[in-house]
Amino acid sequence: MTSKSETAPKSGNKSLSREAIFFMLLLAIQFSVQPILTKRYTPSDVCKSSVILISEVVKFFIAFGMLLVSGGIKPAVQGWTIYSWISVAGVPAVLYAVQNVAALLAYQHLDGLTFNVLNQTKTLSAALCCYLVMGRRQSKMQILALALLLLSALVLEGIVKMDFFVGQKPTSQLELSFDPKHFSHGVAPCLLASFISGLAGALSQKNLQGAGSRNPYLFSMELCAFSVISLGLSLIASQDGQMIREKGFWYGWTPMTMVPIVTNSVGGIIVGLVTKYAGAVRKGFGLIFGLFISGLIQGRETGVTTEQFIGGFLAGISLWMHATNPAAPIEKKKKD
Repeated sequence: MTSKSETAPKSGNKSLSREAIFFMLLLAIQFSVQPILTKRYTPSDVCKSSVILISEVVKFFIAFGMLLVSGGIKPAVQGWTIYSWISVAGVPAVLYAVQNVAALLAYQHLDGLTFNVLNQTKTLSAALCCYLVMGRRQSKMQILALALLLLSALVLEGIVKMDFFVGQKPTSQLELSFDPKHFSHGVAPCLLASFISGLAGALSQKNLQGAGSRNPYLFSMELCAFSVISLGLSLIASQDGQMIREKGFWYGWTPMTMVPIVTNSVGGIIVGLVTKYAGAVRKGFGLIFGLFISGLIQGRETGVTTEQFIGGFLAGISLWMHATNPAAPIEKKKKD
């Protein structure tokens, strides 16, 4: 029996609320500019762990400020214990910390659009992990919508050409080249970060939407605190820790390094809000629209391409299909 006290809709069972649409829009904007800002303002020789640590600290104080402004600090901390913090935030925090390091490495070796396309596999992993962790099924139409969402990403990237839709043979041969460093430092970390995001998103959704659900700002603070502690301890024996001891914590930093850190911190809080109000799977739809915006930014000099128009249209159709075709609830047979 579903509790009426739950304030967030269960993803896949209800249509999108105004809050969900608003936060998905904010996420799309942040997601579109983050790879560009990170690549431009994060030096390649900077210690990645120092960037992640400061990002988590900034995110903690932003979430704390939002919690104060919302006036929900008293009910949010009611019944809070260290044990509940560790049990709720422990695993997701460690996963997000690993994801952040992998994503930062990928950011620095991939262009923004390529990163965003590879990153879309997180939507598929989120659907799988939500089923494994929470038992949230996808209807046949929702599965089709997820496949259409992935196709829209491939169209936006230009991997799937317009010839595919009109049944014509490609006008040129596809040339493939394999760069080991491009794969090991760019593609592989990006795919790893995407899978971890899906798993952590499912665990976070369970904590934010389940019984005794967490306040999203408090949950962000808990994740940050756990991430800082775990990452700080890892510096004792890690290569980044040795680099900090030899060259200093702020080695390679510039004043502009804080720009992508702040936007990434805000994005982390928005992710929590989207997960609460829309769910981990539908979060992927907001990210696809971020991919569309990213393409518009990179192609501002040449205008909107046909691929971008078709890709954005497919993403919109897939979101509508997913939101209007929820999985039917499983009815339990009554015993005579």
